[in-house]
Amino acid sequence: MTAVSPQLASLLNWLAPFPSALVAYSGGVDSALVMAAAHRALGDKALACIGVSPSYPQREQQQAIDLAKRLGAPYRVVNTREYLDPHYAANPDNRCYYCKTDLYDRLHELAAAEHFAVILDGNNADDVGDDRPGRQAAVEHTVRSPLCELGLTKADVRALAQELDLPVWDKPAMACLSSRVPHGVAITPELLHQIEAAEDVLANLGLKQFRVRHNGDLARIELLPEDLALALQDRETIVTGLRNAEYKFVTLALAGFHSG
Repeated sequence: MTAVSPQLASLLNWLAPFPSALVAYSGGVDSALVMAAAHRALGDKALACIGVSPSYPQREQQQAIDLAKRLGAPYRVVNTREYLDPHYAANPDNRCYYCKTDLYDRLHELAAAEHFAVILDGNNADDVGDDRPGRQAAVEHTVRSPLCELGLTKADVRALAQELDLPVWDKPAMACLSSRVPHGVAITPELLHQIEAAEDVLANLGLKQFRVRHNGDLARIELLPEDLALALQDRETIVTGLRNAEYKFVTLALAGFHSG
């Protein structure tokens, strides 16, 4: 077997004692690393679970499935219904808590029905100081976070993902589509589909990191500063695409991209 770095060895050793595991897997670099390492440590006893709802873009779902297939890792699509929870739909500051609660409820049901020993997520050590209501839901559902427990930072995660030849090792962070809506504005599947259609326009142009912020009839596009020139070059394509997504007004934020 090819030698591995000490950090990867620690992660594999952390995973190895579990007889089986469910991995909450979104396709981002953090959960992809946990998925790939769990598959390496546990084989088919590790199941990657992709939570799917209108807040999760279909292109992200397909990329997550493609990576699991590439690795030969078992995966399962788990349909979530957080948008039916009035607490979530009201879009409060702690919206993520209700979203993760719904996901972890379903994963617990699956784990109990199929006798999985543990549920894992992809939180890393840098997430600890952030305001992440979803972490509370993880704690309440006894979800384990191997990257966090081992003290692995985002930089460590990217290095280990590159070591494992995961194509997402440098993938930008991807927040759910509900994060594009101002708090207090109700979340509906129709609204999320509108935002997804708008962001697909940008993705189809080859842009990697972006947000389309929803403000009623107005869409505010956030891009990395180095991509602003490309957006102006493809202005007509972008404006037409976002108007087809039922936005009357399309703006480009000169301040650029910010996460969340």
